[in-house]
Amino acid sequence: MTDPWDSTVDVLVAGSGAAGLSAAIAAADGGLDVLVVESTSKWGGTTSVSGGGLWMPANPLMLRDGVPDSAEEALRYMDEVIAEAGPASSPERRKAFARTAPEVVAFLGRHGVRWRRSPDYPDYYPDRPGGKVGRAIEAAPFDTRLLGDWYDKARSKESGIPLPLMTDDVWLLSRAWSTPSGFVRGARFVFRSLGQLAGGKRPAGIGGALAASLMHIVRNQQTPVWLSAPIVDLVIEDGAVVGAVVERDGRPRRVRARRGVVLAAGGFAGNAEWRSKHHGIPGYSSAPEGDLGTAIEVGVRAGGALALMDDAWWGASLVGPDGKARFLVSERSFPFSIMVDANGERFTNESASYIDVGHDMLAHHVPGPMWLISDVRHTRRYLNTALLGQARKWSRAGLLVQAPTLESLAAKIGVDAVRLGAAVKRFNGFARTGVDEDFGRGRTVYDNYYGDPRVKPNPNLAPLEKGPFRAVRVYPGDLGTKGGLLTDEHARVLREDGTAIPGLYAAGNTTASVMGRTYPGPGSTIGPAVVFGYRAARHAASR
Repeated sequence: MTDPWDSTVDVLVAGSGAAGLSAAIAAADGGLDVLVVESTSKWGGTTSVSGGGLWMPANPLMLRDGVPDSAEEALRYMDEVIAEAGPASSPERRKAFARTAPEVVAFLGRHGVRWRRSPDYPDYYPDRPGGKVGRAIEAAPFDTRLLGDWYDKARSKESGIPLPLMTDDVWLLSRAWSTPSGFVRGARFVFRSLGQLAGGKRPAGIGGALAASLMHIVRNQQTPVWLSAPIVDLVIEDGAVVGAVVERDGRPRRVRARRGVVLAAGGFAGNAEWRSKHHGIPGYSSAPEGDLGTAIEVGVRAGGALALMDDAWWGASLVGPDGKARFLVSERSFPFSIMVDANGERFTNESASYIDVGHDMLAHHVPGPMWLISDVRHTRRYLNTALLGQARKWSRAGLLVQAPTLESLAAKIGVDAVRLGAAVKRFNGFARTGVDEDFGRGRTVYDNYYGDPRVKPNPNLAPLEKGPFRAVRVYPGDLGTKGGLLTDEHARVLREDGTAIPGLYAAGNTTASVMGRTYPGPGSTIGPAVVFGYRAARHAASR
């Protein structure tokens, strides 16, 4: 009898970002035969082009540094900020995340990931019960020589930062020439970079470092990784997933998965049809190509339920003349700037969590473009990475506008000069008192994280008074989508009736987020992706 399968493994993992690679590592650690398939020609997924942080409460690095934390405190905080968000963020899933996070950090550390803590990075709602400073961790800069020629196929080589940059560098480097602390961090970063390059290393930083660290473990475990091999369907027998159809070398290959299939192939940020249907906008995403929702679709065909499809990891973004989105974090938070709508009026706390700003942008129904308005001190003091070397191109495209006065700037961008002038005058008054009476900007330690300590009395508020003034067009962008397959605390994909589909697991942006409609802290995307990828593999191993 002819074997109906082209290949047989214990666990088949679709996706090569943090969720997929963590699942592959955990499964191989359990003695299972694993195969990773990646739909694009580059491995690393959205993780490779991300900030690379993981929100991991009560992690071993915190305890080592004497910072008290616990799963119970994290759960209290999650309950406060996430509130009721449906079954994607069920009490069971929240508990599974909070209680497994320290275990995963230790597990991956034993396998060789060199973790670093971001001790100054606050939770995004640090004033809420259970909120902390310093729960975020990241992988140390990784020497990509250790991956040999395989690094040539890394997404981070193409789109990442080939320098030993870490998350905890970014907030200070943005003001490297305007504050002493920023200058010191800038000097350290330069010397660190020169030292590694002079030593013959090929460093990757932030998200590229995390993806490379995980892939290095996968390679050492001798787990095969197929590139340009999208999963196109699942094979179901007696209601259970027993394998998948993977397209490779132009033909379908049937891969049997004795213990289970883990879908960890990202969300649907690049699927224009789905974005229009579920979000009502074309989508201005920082996620790489290949984020088309294919894994979500095959999960639905197998009976999987969906949740949170109308949401994403939103945030204000710039969109350049090339059509690529650039996510804004520090630029909108620094003083000497405000965000306004097409009427020239403020509508949000510019220094808030990016997902809150994104939600405010989407909920604000004034038709027309939105703008980040700043005076010349913002331009001179702070780094805008999206505009480095690109100002002329952006100006020619009408995305960056400069004028000597606010009145002339308003005329150039089509905003009512009287309303813009009134908004700036009111904001300037708040800057002098240090209290934003309209939106509370600069009220929390998270807001202040991307502020300027030299500005008093509020590091996020400074008046817009000195020309030339600048306006940059701002769009409701995202880091990826956060809706997808509904899963339980074991990362099993659930049907509409709440029962689990045997043999089918999912993690990362392929799933509806355990964080619901909010973003509790830095790394709330990758942290759960790694945790539930790990939990999926552990449960599959027990089948």
